[in-house]
Amino acid sequence: MQVTKNLSMLTDFYEFTMANGYLETGISDTVAYFDMFFRRVPDNGGYAIMAGVEQLVEYLNNLSFSAEDVEYLRSKHCFSEKFLDYISRFKFACDVWAIPEGTPIFPGEPLVTVRGPVMQAQFVETMLLLTINHQSLIATKANRMVRAANGRAVMEFGSRRAQGADGAVLGARAAYIAGAAGTACVISDRDFGVPALGTMAHSWVQMFDCEYDSFAAYAKIYPDACTLLVDTYNVLRSGVPNAIRAAKEVLEPMGQRLKGVRIDSGDIAYLSKRTRAMLDVAGLNDCKIVVSNSLDEFIIRDLLMQGACIDSFGIGEKLITAARAPVFGGVYKLSATEDKNGVIIPKIKISENVEKITTPHFKQVWRLTSGEDGKYVADVMTLRDEIIDPSQPYTIFDPTHTWKKKTLTNFSAEPLQVPLFKAGKCVYKPREIGEIRAYCAEKTGRLWSEVCRFENPHPYYVDLSQKLWDVKHEMLKKHS
Repeated sequence: MQVTKNLSMLTDFYEFTMANGYLETGISDTVAYFDMFFRRVPDNGGYAIMAGVEQLVEYLNNLSFSAEDVEYLRSKHCFSEKFLDYISRFKFACDVWAIPEGTPIFPGEPLVTVRGPVMQAQFVETMLLLTINHQSLIATKANRMVRAANGRAVMEFGSRRAQGADGAVLGARAAYIAGAAGTACVISDRDFGVPALGTMAHSWVQMFDCEYDSFAAYAKIYPDACTLLVDTYNVLRSGVPNAIRAAKEVLEPMGQRLKGVRIDSGDIAYLSKRTRAMLDVAGLNDCKIVVSNSLDEFIIRDLLMQGACIDSFGIGEKLITAARAPVFGGVYKLSATEDKNGVIIPKIKISENVEKITTPHFKQVWRLTSGEDGKYVADVMTLRDEIIDPSQPYTIFDPTHTWKKKTLTNFSAEPLQVPLFKAGKCVYKPREIGEIRAYCAEKTGRLWSEVCRFENPHPYYVDLSQKLWDVKHEMLKKHS
């Protein structure tokens, strides 16, 4: 079950002032193309993960304005009655394309493209960016942590540290898509099917006269899935010994086994190794060790390099807030318009900052995959009507250092953007979250290991077709 919210008024004010201006100047029905893309991978990583598409679809499906919305806008005394009448009868009529959730994505690529009357295409900017930026940020961070864990489960435990309710709920969804095993956030399980996980807090242990009594009580209530928090007082002197005692005196007589112990403080590398030794001596070789306590991908990597005996990680604020790099940085820029005959007129934004120069025109992104090892070779942005035919040799080149070229022969080519809306009608078919998660794992597994490094990853090639490169550089010459 999902609760549908109408977020039509969640916009920047300039989207209303520009829309009113488009109407007043007679260009409101001009067909415009806008691209959402990002410029840098968070944490200086090698790639990001696309997420948030289904929430974007939900938003666009529910775009409408109430009488109260119209009256609020009228109270600002800066909008024409003609515009307010338009808003009261608003009906979304744009085409929308997007790269599917779970796909590895790279800077400069159009993640979402919107085509339609400029009033409408401009108007959806804020919510489109908010939705894709947030979930792509959290999915990207979670995927880094999952990779650092090297096959061990990563659980998202950050609800209480998130920036607001949506940050917690949708952040858990994004983390699961990117490979997290589950979440502490119950509503994300109810609404999205992200498995809810958890055991106890320190307050449970403190509520009993002694630590052992708290463990024994918990074991009796949850014998099938008993994981005990062992660091309330002292991990090695009381926590682990009392957990072992509960396993022997309560669980084993019931025919059950202690599933795990959790360590939430202290020197986790040292404590986990000592805990593993104590559990093994007690015959609890199958008891798992779960750790938490302000972890991130670098701490996880270092713990494992130090030989820590850890089976899974619970990660809170540094995942749900993407603490090291808490902004995804996606932008939404005009890339083309159409004249009255339907001819596409490319648009470009030029800046002294080369990174901010946009790539014009109505585009598609193609992903080229090696036929030898199934790994991704490069992405190529093309004009929308171009086709990359893998039965013919295809030459790719660096769009900046154009002398760097490579001709591919044994490869496949896949267009990445798929339709979400056609003339305002939703054509997107929702996917089960488990399907999206499996898709993400399969697609990220096709990246070169060099691209996946945490520090100084090898740049992934995002090239332009010759036709698109020519269009861009003719426009740069024209405006130079």
